Amino acid sequence: MIRLEKISELEEKASEIRQEIIRMLTEAGSGHSAGPLGMADIMTALYFNILKHEPKEPEWKERDRLILSNGHICPVRYAAMAHAGYFRISELKTLRKLGTRLQGHPERERLPGVETTSGPLGSGLAQAAGYAYAARMDKKKFRIFCITSDGEHDSGNHWEAVLFAAKYKLANLTSIVDRNNIQLDGPTEEIMPLEPLKEKYESFGWQTLDIDGHNMQAIIDAVGHAKATADKPTVIIAHTIPGKGVSFMENDYHWHDKVPNAEEARKALKELKHE
Repeated sequence: MIRLEKISELEEKASEIRQEIIRMLTEAGSGHSAGPLGMADIMTALYFNILKHEPKEPEWKERDRLILSNGHICPVRYAAMAHAGYFRISELKTLRKLGTRLQGHPERERLPGVETTSGPLGSGLAQAAGYAYAARMDKKKFRIFCITSDGEHDSGNHWEAVLFAAKYKLANLTSIVDRNNIQLDGPTEEIMPLEPLKEKYESFGWQTLDIDGHNMQAIIDAVGHAKATADKPTVIIAHTIPGKGVSFMENDYHWHDKVPNAEEARKALKELKHE
């Protein structure tokens, strides 16, 4: 059990990261708001408690690998990386600007510490599963984490990767599903129903854990459970609130690919500072 002081520190850091996201998106004038805000707790737990990594040595061979399949939520990853020490926090203001390292979807060759170039939804788990398979062949001890959106479960190639990982019992692979129930055009269960999602993964041979994606203790405990499992991959279905922390954004799919204007940003930051 992680100490309460550490949980409190992580929660405060997640709030800081949410504030950075609002500032970044307002400065950029384009991007995605709901997903990054919803994933701030998980990304904070990863970069400040879970991942084995060295910000000053991003190519360290023994680092854990974090693959972001739903690349459009990259502002939350960039903010977490900056706060962890990969680059200066001031660089966050360059999001989506011409020539920036912080593109609207992550580019591996631009930013050290980013493992893959992402954009086409549904591809990340296949990349992660291949990485995990190769790591096991090479007898490497690092772990592979993959973040996926619930909406990209509409893609057939995602389920091919689910099959592959189960067949080869890739216990070094942990997938985290951002189960926020929205995608570009509306609620996931109206566009293409996913439920019963937990039972689907279990039937494919995965260890499946359901958690509150805003509960730090639950996030950390779930990853610990995954690490203790030796015979199958683990998927953590993290139930999150899109737009978390900003009342007028929460659970509204219109904020999937919308950013706040100056007045909306002011209101959002005021709410987040008093969260």
